[in-house]
Amino acid sequence: MFKILTLNNISILGLERLPRDRYEIASEIQHPDAVLLRSFKMHEWEIPGTLKAVGRAGAGVNNIPVDKMTKLGIPVFNAPGANANAVKELVLGAMLLASRNLLPAWDYVRGLQGTDAEISKQVEAGKKQFVGSELVNRTLGVIGLGAIGVKVANAAQSLGMQVMGYDPHITVKNAWQLSSQVKQALSVEDLLSQVEFVTVHVPLSDATRHIINAERLKIARKELMILNFSRDGIIDDVAVGEAIKANQVKGYITDFPTNLLIKHERVIALPHLGASTNEAEENCAIMVADQVRDYLENATIHNSVNFPEIEMPRSGSENRLLVVNSNVPHMIERISSVISNAALNINNMVNRSRGEIACTLVDVDKVIPPSIVDDLRTKEGVLTVRIL
Repeated sequence: MFKILTLNNISILGLERLPRDRYEIASEIQHPDAVLLRSFKMHEWEIPGTLKAVGRAGAGVNNIPVDKMTKLGIPVFNAPGANANAVKELVLGAMLLASRNLLPAWDYVRGLQGTDAEISKQVEAGKKQFVGSELVNRTLGVIGLGAIGVKVANAAQSLGMQVMGYDPHITVKNAWQLSSQVKQALSVEDLLSQVEFVTVHVPLSDATRHIINAERLKIARKELMILNFSRDGIIDDVAVGEAIKANQVKGYITDFPTNLLIKHERVIALPHLGASTNEAEENCAIMVADQVRDYLENATIHNSVNFPEIEMPRSGSENRLLVVNSNVPHMIERISSVISNAALNINNMVNRSRGEIACTLVDVDKVIPPSIVDDLRTKEGVLTVRIL
């Protein structure tokens, strides 16, 4: 029986993917095998010695101490693309809000007083100040062409916008899904100099922090509209605020409010609504629950942010061994030696590595004695060992 600890409310559709005859699930549980969470901040959380996997029902993992988990041999799974449609629709909605001045127009109408006839006259007199522009033939720049960026680019192009994209690390899969009408930008600077709207869809890292900053805004097209539904820290908010005052930037729409932004002129700050749809929460929960279950039961790894992809079909034997170790020389030799000394024959073996971590998955011909686990754990570089 596997024990699953939920640190946030997880959609019931996701939890239903974990059969109750094999999984015990609770928001308070001792010695969990895995954790499922959404926004819970784990950095100060005490990691139990029984923990084998972490599943984030969403894309970003800034709230999880990934480096610490890696050193402990614990994979962190996420759900890339499961909330892509929700974010895409919010980006499109944000562009419509900005281009048609809908929020100030709404505020204006809410302040009207008088009879219906008087309000009608005020509407006709006041609507001139809210004249907007259409999205057709406007140019949108998309920085980051992952699952979300591709959907945003394709949808904007379908609305009649001209679209430019920049992503030096685009995958073959995402490239196939991207509309052929999307033009390639050679750099962030190249893109900013040509677009009227820019939206960013990249993970937060040292390389992407303040990817739009004061220096880059100096060469941006005048009256640029900036959208951030990615992560706090991706955009230099201070620089954008100054650019708005200087009329270099027309406006800023962000999902990450701060004291600097919430009352700033020409800023629309939303309460982190990117993935806040019932459908997105369900999709994320289902996806991450399936991944955690597959890892616990089969040692299959898909969509881990810190472990390599690994999968080995079951051969009919239930005698499977997983070794997670530091990615150093001679590990396969050491693992094979322990298995051989136990008089076990290897039926199938897969080894994959990613950065400082490697995983070795082995199927053998006989029941694996617990002594193998003890023996392997004494080997230099071995982080975790499991019999499945």
